[in-house]
Amino acid sequence: MKYILVTGGVISGIGKGIIASSVGTILKSCGLHVTAIKIDPYINIDAGTFSPYEHGEVFVLDDGGEVDLDLGNYERFLDICLIKDNNLTTGKIYQSVINKERRGDYLGKTVQVVPHITDAIQDWVMKQAKISVDDDGVEPQVCVIELGGTVGDIESMPFIEAFRQFQFKVKRENFCNIHVSLIPQIMCRCSAALDASVKEKISMFCHVEPTQVICVQDVSSVYKVPLLLEAQGVVDYLCQRLNLPVEMRARKMLTKWKEMADRSDRLLEQVSIALVGKYTKLSDSYTSVIKALEHSALAINHKLEVKYIDSADLESTTLQDEPVKYHEAWQKLCSSHGVLVPGGFGVRGTEGKIMAISWARKQNKPFLGVCLGMQLAVCEFARNVLEWKDANSTEFNPETEHPVVIDMPEHNPGQMGGTMRLGKRRTIFKSSSSVLRKLYGDVEYVEERHRHRFEVNPELKHHFERKGLQFVGQDIEGERMEIIELKDHCYFVGVQYHPEFTSRPIKPSPPYFGLLLAAAGKLQSYLAKGCRLSPRDTYSDRSSSSSSPDMDVFELKYSSL
Repeated sequence: MKYILVTGGVISGIGKGIIASSVGTILKSCGLHVTAIKIDPYINIDAGTFSPYEHGEVFVLDDGGEVDLDLGNYERFLDICLIKDNNLTTGKIYQSVINKERRGDYLGKTVQVVPHITDAIQDWVMKQAKISVDDDGVEPQVCVIELGGTVGDIESMPFIEAFRQFQFKVKRENFCNIHVSLIPQIMCRCSAALDASVKEKISMFCHVEPTQVICVQDVSSVYKVPLLLEAQGVVDYLCQRLNLPVEMRARKMLTKWKEMADRSDRLLEQVSIALVGKYTKLSDSYTSVIKALEHSALAINHKLEVKYIDSADLESTTLQDEPVKYHEAWQKLCSSHGVLVPGGFGVRGTEGKIMAISWARKQNKPFLGVCLGMQLAVCEFARNVLEWKDANSTEFNPETEHPVVIDMPEHNPGQMGGTMRLGKRRTIFKSSSSVLRKLYGDVEYVEERHRHRFEVNPELKHHFERKGLQFVGQDIEGERMEIIELKDHCYFVGVQYHPEFTSRPIKPSPPYFGLLLAAAGKLQSYLAKGCRLSPRDTYSDRSSSSSSPDMDVFELKYSSL
């Protein structure tokens, strides 16, 4: 096993996650099996109870792990499937050590940071590095480890000490460190490429070879970062430094990556999506949602414009208190090509989301509701079509006479962490004519990741279906409503799961892909052609005589799901 530790200095948020993902990508393009571990020095057990404003999006894994958003970057870049133990926190380590102490595993010894905590960190990394993350079940050859925060933080010190020891335990030829730092024009992050003299100066004062100083300047797309590293000889250096079994040959995966990155700079047509949510002041709150939209927009050769709308700004109270903000929000919504209401928690802004959903339904605008977005679409339909004026979720109004969304039997209201329906679950299609079923490749079922405490009330299902709101996807038992579609609408879809978590740059998520197709006015022709795009609408380079190597992506054969 080869270990590559990625650390950061000067400031947090320097880009360690993208560097770690990019290093993994270029090594995987060489034919190596690569896994990734993210270390977060905070004391929380996991990211499940974080506010999106505190730490950005909570990413959900197949096994239900609620983890740092950087694991989403690893999965998207490397096209791998991680588990919750790939996210290591101080809380998990201390919990593990304290549990051992309570069991008497330390035989009465004084339990200390060194060696017990540092040993536990090393043991966790070595054990997790061997777990397969690819469909073929092969044990990884390289483990990329990102240490969150910055070197020098008090919280990071036990991990720094653990890896200081670790380098000797696994031997020099099996371990190397990539340190990401900031070069203040305001591996090195800067706004423009460094002169050779600057790289030589860094080399001299950091005691490394000039070839080991890698410049990662600002680029137009994060998908260009792996190419930037590869162009500066990172693969060659790592192969030599870690004695990696790599043949120096053309790498097809990286060729596809380059075509995708180049194409993103040449997009001319634009499609705009209104993202109506609660956490719109921090885009990291919706990282995977934005990435899923980007993947789908790129797939149809369009430049994406996301219009962030705080759902509370659409409500009548804002009209009274801040009329300018109210009208600006509605102008954004009405000028968009499609509407997306993502997941969320809490009552604030829910009425504004319902208003946006109502507008999209009545105006025949493409709409996608995810998790809470689907639940509120059901509430909106109940209020305005079924005329149940007080219809609501029991999350927001426990006393409603029409509880169209209810809490699940598993929900434990007395505890916040780990009490949701989490992870990969199977959804069975109940209709052969479902639009979403066709977008998934006409499969009988899909498996997607969930994160919710509430669900549509199955006892009221028949009332909705009589009026045209179809529950086309349900769980295996047929008790949980997973997918809704509205008849006679260009695209009105809601999903209880979070499809954004499994979207990939060259394999976009079908629900998001459908939204972008409909927003661009291409959905009906796409379906009529058997779920194929015309050549001018695909990833293919119009200036090139060769066909795109990614054409199979657009046939959307998702049998593997």
